Amino acid sequence: MWEYVVKVINKDVICGNYYSYLYIKTKIVIDLTSTYECKVDNKGRVLLPGKLKNELEQVLSGGFIIKRSVFSPCLELWPKEEWGKKKAEINKLNRFVKKNASFIRRFLAGVNTIELDNTGRINIPKNLMEFAGISKSIVFTSQINILEIWDKDKYEIEVNFDDDDDNDDFGILAEEVMGDKNNENKL
Repeated sequence: MWEYVVKVINKDVICGNYYSYLYIKTKIVIDLTSTYECKVDNKGRVLLPGKLKNELEQVLSGGFIIKRSVFSPCLELWPKEEWGKKKAEINKLNRFVKKNASFIRRFLAGVNTIELDNTGRINIPKNLMEFAGISKSIVFTSQINILEIWDKDKYEIEVNFDDDDDNDDFGILAEEVMGDKNNENKL
């Protein structure tokens, strides 16, 4: 987390004195690292685990955006500050370009604002629970600055490797995404 300081000098009109005021604005940096299993009730309410609330402490009061994932049958939980950054990026797209308009429509499909209630629960909207196939057990998993919400069984299928082919596929994917293919000094 980093901070910057703005110093403002105001003149007190009545007394003619100058006063210095120090304002500190803090940029919140979110670094989520864990995976949590939880239960969801019939109304879509989920009690956030204490450790997850601790990781989200800086953003809990601001609320969240919940939406469909683009690539997977899960949901994404965005702290509002992170969502604001993504929304500003998307807002720069020209809506008179058909593929941009289509992307925006699909990216924003099912978006909802949610907040923690007094008991520390969030309420997942029914239509989003249906999209993600969420039943009783869910998994919150980190995507660095946002969380994914998965049905537990679907998550286990997504992350577990049942045979060597899956391990090889992930190895290839990891190399393509994270490897330095242009480095001539490979060992």
